[in-house]
Amino acid sequence: MPYSAVILGLAGLIPFVAMPLAYIFNWLPISESARYFTAYSAVLLSFFGGIYWWDAISKQDYGTKMYVGMLPTIIGWLCLVFAGDVKVLGILSATYVAVLFYDKYALSLPKSQIVSYISLRMLLTSVVVITHAWMIFLVAG
Repeated sequence: MPYSAVILGLAGLIPFVAMPLAYIFNWLPISESARYFTAYSAVLLSFFGGIYWWDAISKQDYGTKMYVGMLPTIIGWLCLVFAGDVKVLGILSATYVAVLFYDKYALSLPKSQIVSYISLRMLLTSVVVITHAWMIFLVAG
């Protein structure tokens, strides 16, 4: 995996960690912290749909992957519509895990690339899921 991909992936975690901390340190009320967290999560989730589109287009396979590629965007949008409900954070978290599993079995990359990509995604998705649980705890608390 290119060094820049690792650095950008880790940088993408900053809002997931920053929003709970913003509430804990009284920089933001929980309602704003949770709203910003949810918005960022939904936007980032949409990014993963683009991976499937690119994979399908580059392989000229215009079937299932293109339709599956829309699911993260639609789920992310619905989570924004219902952003006031704490369950949305659980739905986003579960969707990140589902996308990771789909990546592992559906992406058409050479074995060495898929192994390094999935390894990075497992690390990043683990942090994403933990921070979603953390935000759920803070919102419910």
